[in-house]
Amino acid sequence: MIPDDPAGEHRAIAATFTETARNVAPDQWDARSPVDDWRARDVVRHLVEWFPAFLADGSDLRLAPGPSVDDDPLGAWEHHAAAVQAVLDDPASADVAFAHPRLPAMPLPRAVAQFYTNDVFMHSWDLGRATGQDVRLDEDRCRAMLTGMEPMDQMLRESGQYGARVPVPDDASWQDRLVGFIGRDPAWRPAT
Repeated sequence: MIPDDPAGEHRAIAATFTETARNVAPDQWDARSPVDDWRARDVVRHLVEWFPAFLADGSDLRLAPGPSVDDDPLGAWEHHAAAVQAVLDDPASADVAFAHPRLPAMPLPRAVAQFYTNDVFMHSWDLGRATGQDVRLDEDRCRAMLTGMEPMDQMLRESGQYGARVPVPDDASWQDRLVGFIGRDPAWRPAT
């Protein structure tokens, strides 16, 4: 079960991504991913590149850059995940107001959980699938995320962040439903 406090939640979800990244063979970092035009390393690149700018746009916090994703994708991820965890573990973060120009103001930990940790959760499947790993996402969280995102379907599609919804059977798992909702084919496998 994934904790519901932002620090514990990130710790658990980042640990799944870290375990998946540690199981990537060196020659798999350039394997195609379920995301069009992305390789396995691009899944890491996405997470370590968009979030620092997002954080800086809504707060005075800056994350120190880590290793290059091109040279060391695992090192880049581990450095980044540790930096985000340090922000969430800092008791002072609870009092930081996150004021991104395109979002309503909210406590920093909530912003991290809502926008970033959820992204790590979903992209864990992408990295695992790209590298032939069977990543099993928490079914309760998949259900909660899907239920929360479905009312925003049109807005999410128009944002360009999600591809066209992939139909799944009515009796599909919550993971497959979520993966299909965000525009991935749950049956996608890397070419052999």
